[in-house]
Amino acid sequence: MAAAPSATQPVSGETIERALAQGVLTAQQAEMLRYLENNSPAQPGEPADDEKFRFINGFGDIFVTIGIALFLGALSYFAALLFDGGGAGLAVALASWLLAEYFTRKRRMALPSIVLLLVYAAAIFLAAVLFITGSDQFSLAALETQNWPVVVAGIVTIAATAVHYRRFGIPITFAAGVAALVASVLALVFGTAPDLAGQFARPILLACGIGVFALAMRFDLSDPKRQTRRTDIAFWLHMLAAPLVVHPLISGLIGSGRLTTAAAVGVLAIFAGLALVAVLVDRRAVLVSGLAYAGIAFGSLVTQIGFSQGVVPLTMLVLGALVLLLSAGWHGLRRRLLGLFPPSLVSRLPSHT
Repeated sequence: MAAAPSATQPVSGETIERALAQGVLTAQQAEMLRYLENNSPAQPGEPADDEKFRFINGFGDIFVTIGIALFLGALSYFAALLFDGGGAGLAVALASWLLAEYFTRKRRMALPSIVLLLVYAAAIFLAAVLFITGSDQFSLAALETQNWPVVVAGIVTIAATAVHYRRFGIPITFAAGVAALVASVLALVFGTAPDLAGQFARPILLACGIGVFALAMRFDLSDPKRQTRRTDIAFWLHMLAAPLVVHPLISGLIGSGRLTTAAAVGVLAIFAGLALVAVLVDRRAVLVSGLAYAGIAFGSLVTQIGFSQGVVPLTMLVLGALVLLLSAGWHGLRRRLLGLFPPSLVSRLPSHT
């Protein structure tokens, strides 16, 4: 008689797929098992991590990622010699897909899966641009006068990443597809109304960022306990939304010259508002994206006060202390802030803390 499997033996991805195909598990149950497989629970006495996601399973992930970088880097060089235009990009995309069949679908390796997806999406986008323009090399200067290749390439990339997600189910795939969508939208706006787009470039970029943030919040609100893959999808969407929101909000105040006192105070006020949003939605990406701008504004204020020496170390000290204090008191601060809002809203926000 065969020995019964150990109760602590992990369930493999193949077993989950077979159970799903045979009707033993529903789609929601399979998703929960995949998430639990890739996200170990907190140990007794360890506080729950509000943004826990599996980025690396061990040094094997780093080792494989190094091999992927070496292999695909060399492949792209030789493919460029053998194929014209977008052929090299298709070759790299195909190689990334085949490698994902083993390292993502079979081995469930986190970091290699992320890298392979990003390479796949970038290769598809570049290949589409080169095929449309008929060029042998990618040139940003050429795209400044030709926006339609970017529009079409973005749409192609969205379709390609959708197929990739259906096959491999990597959470970052959503962010890659949405990034391609943002590129298409921006290229379409700048291509059809260049004068208007140039005048309102920051508001347009901000609108895109708010749209991505809203999509991320939709995934967050659908999983307030953060127990399924939707929370990982939301994490990567927040990572994409953060610079799209922060940069147009603050860059206009900073500009290229010296900050005035009013502008520096305005930047710090915006940063404080972004920090409030970050604590409320329990996502740190927006806060991190604004740290550099907050440092510039704080350094400018210190200089205007009269402390001309040691501005950079002092700024780093203050920002570091702020990050450490927020990290230590994040959960307590969040509980206090949530107490100021209606229970109907609080009940929809992440509540595992």
